[in-house]
Amino acid sequence: MTTNLTIEFPSPASAIALVGFQEENLKFLAQQTGAALVLRGQSLHVSGLESQVELAAALVRSLEPYWGQGQQVSSVDILTARHALNTDRQAELQALQRNVVARTRRGDEIRAKTFRQRQYIQALQTQDLIFCTGPAGTGKTFLAAVVAVQALLSSQFERLILTRPAVEAGEKLGFLPGDLQQKVNPYLRPLYDALYEMMDAEKIPSLMERGVIEVAPLAYMRGRTLNNAFVILDEAQNTTPAQMKMVLTRMGFRSRMVVTGDTTQTDLPSYQQSGLSVAQRILQNVEGIAFCQLTKADVVRHPLVQRIVAAYEDFEKTSEPRR
Repeated sequence: MTTNLTIEFPSPASAIALVGFQEENLKFLAQQTGAALVLRGQSLHVSGLESQVELAAALVRSLEPYWGQGQQVSSVDILTARHALNTDRQAELQALQRNVVARTRRGDEIRAKTFRQRQYIQALQTQDLIFCTGPAGTGKTFLAAVVAVQALLSSQFERLILTRPAVEAGEKLGFLPGDLQQKVNPYLRPLYDALYEMMDAEKIPSLMERGVIEVAPLAYMRGRTLNNAFVILDEAQNTTPAQMKMVLTRMGFRSRMVVTGDTTQTDLPSYQQSGLSVAQRILQNVEGIAFCQLTKADVVRHPLVQRIVAAYEDFEKTSEPRR
């Protein structure tokens, strides 16, 4: 038997925030629930079987902390809300929706989009050494940079150090133009991007000149002791075991270190073990180290990215290993 329900939005902005660009969220809600959803003005009409309509209405209402303030709802928000309803974690969902981690320099709110991201942020704020692995688009580096900048601005740490291995992905460093710093800058670009999202661009060069912020290739870490610093090692799957041991043992007093990477996307030669994979095996049971595993369900980029990651995972499961 078909059931009909109407949900009234308080403003056109709140309705637009829920339905998304070209009503993509309504289509996604229909896929998730089986109900038909049609927006007319500020009224959302939901129809279908009683169970379908109830689920769709529950999802829409659980997302009110976003659309009620005119904040754009994403497919990831919908999936997280669905997961919360399925697992009776509504209270945890409300805490996730309320907790604003930071604001970008443009004033946009940054918060966890999934429960795993929330656990990762909690580890970033409380643990001294954190390993986070997961596919592209899950926020591994960006969330670490957000928490690091917040900690730096609140004087919890004196320095912010961002580093990653300069491993060639189809290119050779020697063929790139410029001096060494210019050669490695393309490898460090994602770290710069996260930094510029959080801080005024004109302030960053001054902080870098004073050594408050340092963005450098991993080789520059050798022989140092990093005291009172928040250290982010990005693309750690491209470290060798020796490099990983080297950087982990640079950690000094009153410091915090975050190691991020995707163990399925290493650019090392096929005969070379990834330092990230080795470290996970060796340190899994060491007290005081947090391990966070993000998955394709935590991808917060374009919805296609989530489907691309899933397609590659399925392909790799069914393909013979390369010899």
